[in-house]
Amino acid sequence: MSDRIAALQKMLERNPGEARAHFGLAAEYERAGDTQHVIQHLQRYLELAEDQGNAWGRLAAALVKAGRSEEAKQAYQRGNTQAHAHGHPSMAGEFELALEDLD
Repeated sequence: MSDRIAALQKMLERNPGEARAHFGLAAEYERAGDTQHVIQHLQRYLELAEDQGNAWGRLAAALVKAGRSEEAKQAYQRGNTQAHAHGHPSMAGEFELALEDLD
């Protein structure tokens, strides 16, 4: 376990509802290639925080990697909606292309 993962886990022990710690853990697990933990922490982050699209795209990519394409489509769709709502058309376009690739 990396020092960053350990530090973020300690942060969550003190405050389990700390959305940023879940996002940080997801990023660290993504670097480590641990897809299941990426999914787990991004899902928790998205339960706790408003996201402009980025986390939805990361979640969708992890779900694709885990072979969960139907869930990935839903995440890309949600990310697309959020990206449009927050003025990120290029991100929304990336999600639309990813959805086309999944169909």
